[in-house]
Amino acid sequence: MQDSRKLKLLFAINPVSGGQSKETWEESIKTYCADKPHELNLLILNGEDDEERLTKEIDAYKPDRVVAVGGDGTVKMVAEQLLSKNIPLGILPAGSANGMARDLDLPADPEQALDVIVNGRVQPVDLICVNDKDLCLHLSDIGLNAQLVKYYHENNWRGKLGYARGVLRVLLNKRPMTVEISTTKGVLRREAFMVALANARMYGTGAIINPDGDVSDGYFEVVIIRQFSWFEFLKMFWRYRPFDPKKIEVLQAKALIIETRKRAYFQIDGEYRGRIKRLEARIMPGGLKVMLPQEKKGE
Repeated sequence: MQDSRKLKLLFAINPVSGGQSKETWEESIKTYCADKPHELNLLILNGEDDEERLTKEIDAYKPDRVVAVGGDGTVKMVAEQLLSKNIPLGILPAGSANGMARDLDLPADPEQALDVIVNGRVQPVDLICVNDKDLCLHLSDIGLNAQLVKYYHENNWRGKLGYARGVLRVLLNKRPMTVEISTTKGVLRREAFMVALANARMYGTGAIINPDGDVSDGYFEVVIIRQFSWFEFLKMFWRYRPFDPKKIEVLQAKALIIETRKRAYFQIDGEYRGRIKRLEARIMPGGLKVMLPQEKKGE
């Protein structure tokens, strides 16, 4: 059903995400809305005081939708400004990986993505609160992948070749961690190469680490990589399931505490956060409203 009412749309545009100019996206936005009644406000981010500028713009403009035009980092920054404002988040996937958009089955085509923002449905999605101060929209982890994120950003690697270099470096230096995971169901002690907190199903690379994940079910999954297995990793890309629980263990939780014997690499939504020995996390059910495609009949 088409939404004929006039909408006030605020677009937060990251001009450098994905290493590509966003002029095409700006033109697509203007072209799409040219014959429609909607009111546009384009805010170009500068990487310096974006949170403050966006908050002021939201308060002054009072939009019906706030749209993140960029990659996962842009989506997270915009989402954080909407938590207490009851305004739906729209996503135009203009980054290099766009993991959140892919996980939500949002179209990559600008016109189709804009149609979702204007005519889609509002869906509350869960968030994970980490250490009482950070928000995870997508995926956080300690261990191998967090180490890869660190190397990737430190060396400013780009593209598939850069990613492959990072993977090779991580694998050559891989070491298991001793972890203790406490949930309401008890305490688990494991030797693991990686532990992920998965609100969603897949990384931006397309690797499905949490096949049965649902961003709106009131839970997050704890994915424990207990043994390094090429076959299990191939399953993430070839959509095989389930994982062998002796190698990759998946648990559901609403809250947990993870403690490691030694400091472990840690990342949230693709941002490296240093090395830690303790992590606390809890679910925030329906903490964010997101514009998603209309459900097809019969689903």
